[in-house]
Amino acid sequence: MGIEILFLLLPVAALSGWWLGRRGRIQRENDSGLELPSDYIKGLNYILNEQQDKAIDLFIQMLDVNSETVETHLALGSLFRRRGEVDRAIRIHQNLIARPTLNKSQRALALFELGQDYMRAGLLDRAESLFGELVDSAPHSEAALHHLVEIYQQEKDWGDAIKAAQRLEQSAGLNLAYMVAQFYCEQADQALRQGEPSRALKLLRRAMNEDRQCVRASIMEGDIERSAGNYKAALKAYQRIEQQDPEYLSEVIQPMLECYRALQRTDDAINYFNTLLEKYAGISCMLVLADLIEMRDGEQAATEFITRFLKQRPSVRGMDRLIELNMGQASESVRDKLHVLKEVTDQILANKSVYTCQHCGFSGKSLHWQCPSCKHWNTIRPIHGVEGE
Repeated sequence: MGIEILFLLLPVAALSGWWLGRRGRIQRENDSGLELPSDYIKGLNYILNEQQDKAIDLFIQMLDVNSETVETHLALGSLFRRRGEVDRAIRIHQNLIARPTLNKSQRALALFELGQDYMRAGLLDRAESLFGELVDSAPHSEAALHHLVEIYQQEKDWGDAIKAAQRLEQSAGLNLAYMVAQFYCEQADQALRQGEPSRALKLLRRAMNEDRQCVRASIMEGDIERSAGNYKAALKAYQRIEQQDPEYLSEVIQPMLECYRALQRTDDAINYFNTLLEKYAGISCMLVLADLIEMRDGEQAATEFITRFLKQRPSVRGMDRLIELNMGQASESVRDKLHVLKEVTDQILANKSVYTCQHCGFSGKSLHWQCPSCKHWNTIRPIHGVEGE
């Protein structure tokens, strides 16, 4: 029947022991009229007939709330929440809070448990109210702030999320700058959707003040400046990513190329991308260079360039581009064979994931700054290797 039922049998066992002792004492006093309370017999029958829910409800009704049974009620509530029976957990904890006999610490603990019940049930406004009441109540202050940060993220209330995270930093001595920077980026994203790029740039500067390594802020800043035709400012923002985290350079290779072309600085682009390729050997960088070489020196030069790269670093994306170039130069019979190979590489690229979460292993084709699976920030990164960047 499981440990839960064993837990529920304890009151029966305790009462049975008391009753047997009492009966012996009464028999000695020539009084045999004492009987086991009918509710306990009924509860035992429920358990024996595997009617667990009825047994649980009955024992809860029989268990009076006092200083000796508060922990039992809390344990039952926590058990129900873990089992997914949130309604029962809420009922137990609400019943506890309504009792005037609870002391201050017991009431605070019951409020904290009820807040967790509400979160599990998706009643975020109620949970927020309870945790807000507990942020000044030790020993639940830090845990309440953690829950508030989580709630504000789910509600996309980024302003309150920033305040709660900053307060948690001070209270717990944590470094949450990376998270606060992401909250500012979320606010900037909201401002962009509302058609306020100037306000978005101000929020991105706040993000950078919190975390100088915030790649997302640099990408967003570059995109805003590029859309406004401020190509030099956009390049400056994009190039900052090399110092922040070069693994994300693949996200801005094409936007940087657009800026260089708008500024009529194609030679500078070739020199800069060559430097990046020597340092990091990124596929995206190589492919952009191959296109530039093809435009300047022709298909044969681009083919030789890609071939040299693939000998050092095999890549499906690189092979796909090489096949494409060779199809334009090959005879009809060879072109048919290359077409088959191209279909294979196209299929591989269509099915493969591009990003993966370093925390939980989630993978997908879109870059998320907060993992959709584990909800951690800054853990999703481009995949590198034969099939990746």
